Amino acid sequence: MYAIIATGGKQYKVSEGDTIKVEKLDVEAGDAVTFDDVLAIGGDKLLVGDDVKSASVKGTCVENGRGKKIIVYRYKRKSGYHKKNGHRQAYTQVKIDKINA
Repeated sequence: MYAIIATGGKQYKVSEGDTIKVEKLDVEAGDAVTFDDVLAIGGDKLLVGDDVKSASVKGTCVENGRGKKIIVYRYKRKSGYHKKNGHRQAYTQVKIDKINA
């Protein structure tokens, strides 16, 4: 069985036992996480809309961290303008424990 959940402006296809990296959530490592915004549940039959209105996905926070550094370099020729900037996106790693359909 799998579920499609929405969090942090993105959609994720998850199954029980999966580990996913989502946008940073306000939880500590070891805390329980519940995703109530379930878009679809699949398996033998695909359920969407009102069929998954009361569905939820439960997981456990594994860690909070920051991704690899991405270099942003802006440059305009002939004017001497250049600007270098770096960015590391914060994430929360979640292990999916149960899909409640």
